[in-house]
Amino acid sequence: MAKNIADIDLPAPSATVVDRIKWLILLLRKSQAEFSKYIGIDPANLSRVLTGKSEPGDGLLYRIIVNTGVSKDWLLKGSDVPFPKEQAHKDPVGAPVYDIDVTAGTTSLERMFTDEHIVGRMMLPGLNPDYPIVRVSGNSMMPELKPGCYVSIRPVSLDAPIMWGSIYVVVLSDFRLVKYVRRNPDPTLVTLHSANPDYDDIEISRKDIEALYRVENVINHASLA
Repeated sequence: MAKNIADIDLPAPSATVVDRIKWLILLLRKSQAEFSKYIGIDPANLSRVLTGKSEPGDGLLYRIIVNTGVSKDWLLKGSDVPFPKEQAHKDPVGAPVYDIDVTAGTTSLERMFTDEHIVGRMMLPGLNPDYPIVRVSGNSMMPELKPGCYVSIRPVSLDAPIMWGSIYVVVLSDFRLVKYVRRNPDPTLVTLHSANPDYDDIEISRKDIEALYRVENVINHASLA
């Protein structure tokens, strides 16, 4: 039976950051997997932290702070109280992380950027909080983009000039592809190029592109531990 909040004692003053994270998981009545999804981090990364195999990094700590509303001073140092009253009604901060895959799917990204698809928020140096963060799957962009990494993407008008050679999320009617976009000799076409040499280039008509998002930042798993 789940404990009542009143029965969950605060960690002792000598407790570690990991002890306080474990207390939060217990307080929220979540499993490790549920808590991982709640803050938007891979369960394996959280497990390594909780078992002492890796240190909690800034990315993990900031996700916990912005998604649970817990006091930064309490989480990091054990000072203050876990949930100061003045923090209770603060709006969430940080770039939204969506449970969206950018290498497949038939639903346009615009229709999926809704609150029910947000699995967490991320606050790291250089991240624009207004740009959505989505997951990359597949290995066609290895080694530039590791499978399972996250990218911060900026919406780009279809009328705006394309930054040739940059990485974009290209939305077509049936797929959402993350590729290098290269100039094609035919101005009505663009060439989608994979970083992985095992994949051939793809030529598509510019009029078939429904939306474009320029990849602004790449967040690999090492940044999330």
